[in-house]
Order: sequence, then structure tokens, then C-alpha cells
Amino acid sequence: MNDASSPKRDYRDTVFLPKTDFPMKAGLAAKEPAILERWARIGVYEKLREQRAEAERFILHDGPPYANGDLHMGHALNKILKDLVTRSQSLLGKNTPYVPGWDCHGLPIEWKVEEQYRKKKLNKDEVDPVQFRGECRAYATKWVDVQREQFKRLGVMGDWDDPYLTMKFDSEAIIAGELLKFAERGQLYRGAKPVMWSPVEKTALAEAEVEYEDITSTQIDVAFEIVEAPNAPELVGAHAVIWTTTPWTIPVNQALAYGAEIDYGIYRVGVGAAEDIVPSMSIPEGRVDQRMVIADALVGPFEKRTGLHLVRTGGIKGSDLAGAKARHPMHARGEFYAKPRPFLDGSHFVTTDAGTGLVHMAPDHGEDDFLLCKANGIDPVFAVTDDGRYREDWAWLGGDGSVINPKFNASGNGAKFEQGPICRDLREAGALLSGSDDFLHSYPHSWRSKAKIIFRCTPQWFIPMDAPLDQPLPERVREGHAVGEDIAEATGMHVNEDAPTPKSATVNHNGATLRDTALDSIERTRWVPERSKNRIRSMVEGRPDWVISRQRAWGVPIPLYVHRQSGDYLRDEGVNGRILEAFREGGADAWFAADHQALLGDRYDLADYEPVNDILDVWFDSGSTHAFVIEQRYGEGVRADLYLEGSDQHRGWFQSSLLESAGTRGRAPYDAVLTHGFALDRNGRKMSKSLGNVVDPLKIIDQSGADILRLWVASTDYFEDVRIGDEVLKGTSDAYRKLRNTFRYMLGALEGFGDEERIAVDDMPELELYILHKLGALDVELRTAVENYQFHRYSRALIEFMNEDLSAFFFDIRKDCLYCDAADDPKRRAYRTVLDTLFHALVRYAAPILCFTAEEVWQARFPSEDDSVHFLTWPELPPLPGDDAISTNWSDVRALRERVTEAIEPLRREKIIRSSNEAEVTVPELPLPADDLQEIFISSTVHHGEGEVAVTRTDNHKCGRCWRCLPDVPEDGALCGRCEKVLNR
Repeated sequence: MNDASSPKRDYRDTVFLPKTDFPMKAGLAAKEPAILERWARIGVYEKLREQRAEAERFILHDGPPYANGDLHMGHALNKILKDLVTRSQSLLGKNTPYVPGWDCHGLPIEWKVEEQYRKKKLNKDEVDPVQFRGECRAYATKWVDVQREQFKRLGVMGDWDDPYLTMKFDSEAIIAGELLKFAERGQLYRGAKPVMWSPVEKTALAEAEVEYEDITSTQIDVAFEIVEAPNAPELVGAHAVIWTTTPWTIPVNQALAYGAEIDYGIYRVGVGAAEDIVPSMSIPEGRVDQRMVIADALVGPFEKRTGLHLVRTGGIKGSDLAGAKARHPMHARGEFYAKPRPFLDGSHFVTTDAGTGLVHMAPDHGEDDFLLCKANGIDPVFAVTDDGRYREDWAWLGGDGSVINPKFNASGNGAKFEQGPICRDLREAGALLSGSDDFLHSYPHSWRSKAKIIFRCTPQWFIPMDAPLDQPLPERVREGHAVGEDIAEATGMHVNEDAPTPKSATVNHNGATLRDTALDSIERTRWVPERSKNRIRSMVEGRPDWVISRQRAWGVPIPLYVHRQSGDYLRDEGVNGRILEAFREGGADAWFAADHQALLGDRYDLADYEPVNDILDVWFDSGSTHAFVIEQRYGEGVRADLYLEGSDQHRGWFQSSLLESAGTRGRAPYDAVLTHGFALDRNGRKMSKSLGNVVDPLKIIDQSGADILRLWVASTDYFEDVRIGDEVLKGTSDAYRKLRNTFRYMLGALEGFGDEERIAVDDMPELELYILHKLGALDVELRTAVENYQFHRYSRALIEFMNEDLSAFFFDIRKDCLYCDAADDPKRRAYRTVLDTLFHALVRYAAPILCFTAEEVWQARFPSEDDSVHFLTWPELPPLPGDDAISTNWSDVRALRERVTEAIEPLRREKIIRSSNEAEVTVPELPLPADDLQEIFISSTVHHGEGEVAVTRTDNHKCGRCWRCLPDVPEDGALCGRCEKVLNR
């Protein structure tokens, strides 16, 4: 035996161990900022736009977050998802411009600036509006800059140097221009009807600006004495009983509603209390023998609330109440209350689910109330002011409020509050039958101030949902929305029919309404997941006219002139042109500091016109962004390939964008919409500072790196709500570590690999072909996942392939070949060739998710100051023989390998053997030659035998170089035949 085969020799310097400087420890928190700086230095985003200028374009339009605070987990989830989409589409070779944007107007910013005024005990209403708007602009600018850096730190690639802002002058001009397209066609009206109103913020709110929370309210039963009943004279003198959870609306009551098919009983109040009834109010003197009208189905609950014992003396159908009238309990308080209240047929909303079966109507404060009363000639009275008080001249409780204050409404039946003025006065009038302050129900709140809102009838500007879009609205407005002669001048709205309709406002809708057009657009849009289509469709089907006006200071004004006498708003192309030019030069501030006579021009006298001072609903702002982001940058008529936001945007940005574009362009501004869920804590609860369960994405980035957060997002089924916490992040970090180590192994194993070593597919062993088949299947799976925006499916497939198919199987089997075969051995060359193919594919596949790590991996193998992994496109895999038998056969081999591994494990635990190399394996079938199975099982020998898999310790000696226990090793430490040949060469 020569010196080379001496059993005492250390052969470690003769094996090809992987070599790489790529560190096992990631250190992402420190590395990622440097990578970001390098990307900015070489202009990765800009170079990609140049490289893909002629490629198919894919536009993901960014829904604008509000510029008012640090990013939270919802922001992180949303922005990372968008980046996964754009990077994966870019990987497919497309041109994927991404223009981030911010919503800079509206209450979120204005409210914060007002808070600063309140801390200084200043009144913002006394400040010049242009000065106040300047402070709002400065506040928004500060947070745009803060959030921009935070979003960039997530690895989100986009045009950060030129984002879109709704407060840019050009943006404000285009927003105003989009509104004027509706106005020029006569598709605006000003009318008075109930809208959601915040008494704290003193403005109307959109549905998307409201959240619902459980509260306890006062519930009361109130008696209205019937004074006329032509169809049922026996009712005169009886009391119609109503039940309400909004006592503050009783001072604005104008009618009572009944259900025509409901059975009502006429009940006499008996002497004793009903069995098991605990009275909630003391029974007023004289109540005994009083007659009451209540729905038969609701008498039991009524008795429990009141403690009254009722005896039925007769009954009527609801239809018998037609033509009846009742007296308001406060009929002695003046002319408004002295007028008897009519009974109206409210069959479409009056039920016997709760209450008494009779509903009091306050058209100022409810949609059903308003519509029913208006149909019967009853107009709102505007008794409640913008801060939630009754106006000073109101006959009952004038100047009092706030109307939604629990103390103001309190029944006094409980220890929390003393009886409020409404219940006190009703009790003194003998009309209060019951009251309690513990009625639990869901109630709308402003999601900014968190204060309760009310429904309040005010003059507002509307875009109609059900008027033909190709026709103006004179008749609809004049007759459908006039609200009474006393306020006609203030709220009636007509269009100037004599003014020519500008060509720019002409869209051929063939008589379709905005609702029709929007619903048709929904059907033509791809919704991901598909079930989300039903959600937005139901919302559009049932939504009221679009309230587009707000009573605030910070936003785009509604740039209209209203004729002081006729109430017509001016439609003149020349005037509108001058308005928009002023906006382009000075922004929307120009309206508040304008020479309005100059804008009107010589044809009109400012003395005849009043400028509108309301601002636009901020959802109209964001709904118009497609016009100044997509069309302005890419051409008229271009629309987004995808909108991507949280599920709450079905009533927000998705819908406002749909309605705006449907009204001005006859279609949606997007081809597809992706909806994701919300980020919850580890227990599935909404994150809240008060609960102390907020998971801060900025802290995760500082501690673990953005790629961990990105991998978490990609691994979640974000079509549903997703959870995050320490345990979830630990699992994500473990998955990341395995992926990183797989790349590290490949980098080391490919050290020195070049084209001269590459081997043709036809010359490869079957195991290499099998892995290439698996890679091809993965490729198909990932492409499908990208097409369907299923990145949880994408990441799972990628992780399973890298962990199970490669690290635990392919790499494990071929490590002996890599380490110990001759450098030019065909099998080793085939292995390294496949490793190179795997590397080029996997680093690309990983790049959309692990954008920083993929760059680090790529630069570790192909260092270049000007290059980036993100310039690469989807890998082109080598063509393979179309032999499905390879995959089938190797699936059987892998199953057998698992059985062998399970059989070896008990011997390893009992320390009979230390590794599988010391195992002699007997198997019942040989799907491959025994020598091949020996390598696959990483065992000493493999034999064919009967029965189950069997394992024993081998008597073979261990090779001093490859450490395999083989029959041809004469003694421990000596060389096997393969290793001796390698060294002798």
C-alpha cells in the first residue's frame, strides 16, 4: 500500500468541501440599508424602466394611504403585497412601473392640525383659510417624507422620487376637472336629505369613514294620543305607542309609521302588573284604564319593559290606521308641535322584530323617515345644528344638546345618569311609559375622532346613482329633491339648461345610470378572490346617491357658482377653463383667495352668483387618482391592470374609483381588483394601543430585517385576515434560515464552476433528470401562483422544494459525490451542472419575496457594482426528455428511502450505529441497482430480501477519506477503491 493510502493520513485536504464567503448568519437589519443605498446609487428602478421600455406593461395603481403617522402592520402587509406583485410581474419580463401615492386632504390631516390649535386654546375657524390650509399642507408633507422612507425600508421598489400626492397643484386641478365633468353634464344636484354627520368634526361622512362599535343607549316607550281615526273611530283617545333608542329625535318627530298587514291590538291598562314583570318606570297616576295601540306580537316584551298589565279589548289591521292622526306629547310647546302627526304606511320597513310595531318618523334623522315623509309632502325642519344641538329658536330644548350625549338622553332608570331633559319633559307630559339606559347595540362612529355620529338632514351636493348619465337633471332636481318652500332657495338645485354642454363632458352612456354602468363594470372586472365581487356588487346595488360635499377647510373645493335667485349652478366651458388654470397655477387654495369676478369673466356678474365653499369628499379625490397617475403618465384611456387593497375598500377606494370612472369614462379604471384581509394579533384580535397588542413592523425590521416581514406576508393566506406575533415570526425566521443555508450550500458547492464543466442533459444520471423534472413542475406551479396572486402558494412551493427535494434529498445524496469524486467525474459534473441550473432558477424565484437576500446571494456569486438580481427575468429551464416514468419511479424510490430512514432511526437512538453509513439495509424490492440504492440510502450496503425493511450494523470498515463503510476497505482509515483511484490520479 502506498503512502497515499496510509490509514494514519488525514485526507481532509483531498476532498472538495464547499467554499463560500456567504455568511450563515444573515444580519439583515444591518445589511439591508446598505443594499437599499446601493440600489438608489445605481438607479435600479430607473434602469428597469429603461430596459423594459418596449416590454408589455403591467400597472399596479397604488391606493393612497393617509399622510398622518408612522406606518403600521396593515400598511406593511399592503405595501409588501404590492411589491410581491410588481416584482413577480417584472420577473416575467414585463415593464412594471409603480408610482406610490398619498392621500393628503380631508379630515385625517385637518383633525391633527386642529388638535394643535386646541392645545393652544385657539379656534381654527378664526384663522384665514389659506393660512390654515398651508399648515395642513406642511403637516401632510412631513408625514409623506417619513412614510416614504419607511416604505422604502420594506424593500418596496417604486418611483419614490416622483410619487403622486393629491395635494399637488396639478392633481388638485385634475380632481376639480373630474368633478366638473359631472357638473357640465348636469349630473350634480344640491339637495337636503339625511347623511351621516359627525357633530364633533362638524361635517358629513362617507360610509367608508365610519366604523361600528357596540354601545349602550337609552330605550324608551312613548305614547302619542290618537285624535283622528276615520277608519277606526274607536281609536280616538287611545295612545299609539312607539319605541326608540334615539330619544333625541322625539323633538323632531313629524309622523308615525305602521305596517299595513300587521295585527295591532287595542289594550287597556289593568290594575295589576303582569306575572314576572319588573317595572322599569313607576306607573304614572291615571294610567290605569288608559288604552294603548301596540302590535299583538310585541305586547309581551312591552309589558316587561313597562311593568304594565295589558288587557286586549279589540284589534285592527295596520291598514285601518290610514288617515289617522296623533298628537305630539309636547303639543303645547308651539305651532310645530301643535300640528297633529299623520300615520303613514311604512310597510317596507316597519316590522314586529322589536319595539311596538309603530315607528316614530323624524325625516331630518333617518333615510326611511326622510323618504316616507317626503313622499307624503312632509319636509325636514333642520332643527339640529352642525355641532349636534337644537337650534336656538327651537320651541322645545332650543340651544340644548349635544343630542347624542348619554346624559342628555338618559331615562334616569339607573344609577349612571340622572334623568335627562327629554325624558323629564316626556314624563311630566304623561307620555313616557318606560325607559332604561342599558340597551346594547351596534352604533356608527367616526373612525377618526371615534365619536358617535348622527343621521342629519343638511344641504349637500350629490351625484345621482339612478339618473341617466347622458341626460341633465333639471326635472329630477327640481321635483325630486326640492324640500319645501321655506328652504327651497337654500337647498333647491337646478342646472342651467341654456348653457351648452362642453364636448369634453360628452360620454355616450345610452341612457344607462351610474348604478347600471358601475354594475356592468363590476361584471367585466376580475375579482380576486372571486367572492369579493358579490361584496362590492351588493354595496353598489343598494347604495344611496353619492354625497360628495364636506363642510371642512382642507381639500379640493367644489368649484361651482350658484345663481343667487334661481339656484342654478353655472355650466360654462370658459369659466371652468379659467378655474382649472387657476388651480394648476396656485392649487386649490386659489379658490379661497380668488378674484371670482375674473374667473366668471365678462359674461357674468359676481353679484348674481355665490361661490360654493364646500370641499369635495376625500373619496372623490382618491377615486380620481387614475386620471392624474395612470392616464396622465401613460395616455388617455389607459387603465390599471390591478388595484390591491384591504377588504374595507369595497366601500372605499375600490368603489369611489369605480363610480368616478364609470361616470366620466363609462367603465372601471381597473381590469382586476385584489382584496386582502387585515393584520391581527396572534390571538386573532384587532390590534389596539389600549389592548397593548400592537405589533410594530418598524421594530421587526430593526431587529430581524425586512426580508423576515416579507416572507411572513408571502406565507400567509392574505385573502383572509392574518395573524402575527412572536411565535409566528419565530416560525418565519426558521423558514428563512433554512432557505438561506440552502443558498449558502449552493454557493459553496458551485465554487469555481464554469461552462467547461457543464454537461449535457442527455448525459446526466437519472437522479439529476428527476430533480430537473421536479424543478420544471415547480416552475409551472410558481407561474400559476403569480397569475392568481397566490403568494402563499408560491412561497410554500418554493420552501418545500428547497427544503424537501433539495436539502433533505438531492443534496444529502450527492454530497459524497461532490466531496469525494474526481473533479472531472461525469456524475460530479452533472451534479454541479444541475446545481448551476437550480441556482439561476431559485435565486430568481426567491427575488420577489426575499428581495434583499436574493441580491446578496446573486452578488456573492456574480459581484458587480452595476448589476442586480432584479434585472433578471424568469429562468429558461433546459428541455427535458418527456419521460413521466422518471418522476413515477423516483417517487417510489423516495418512499422506500423514507422507510429505510425510519428503520435506521431506532438503532441510531440506541447508539448501535452512529450514522446511516454504518447500516446494512435489506429491502423487499430493488427499484434501482443495489449500488445506486446504497448511495441514495447513504448506507454501507443494500441487499434484496423478503419481508419488511431490515437494518443491522455493518462489519465493513470505514474509508479514511469518504467515511463510508464499504466492503473494499481493508481496515478503518484505509481508502476505498473509489477514493484510492481519485488520489492516485
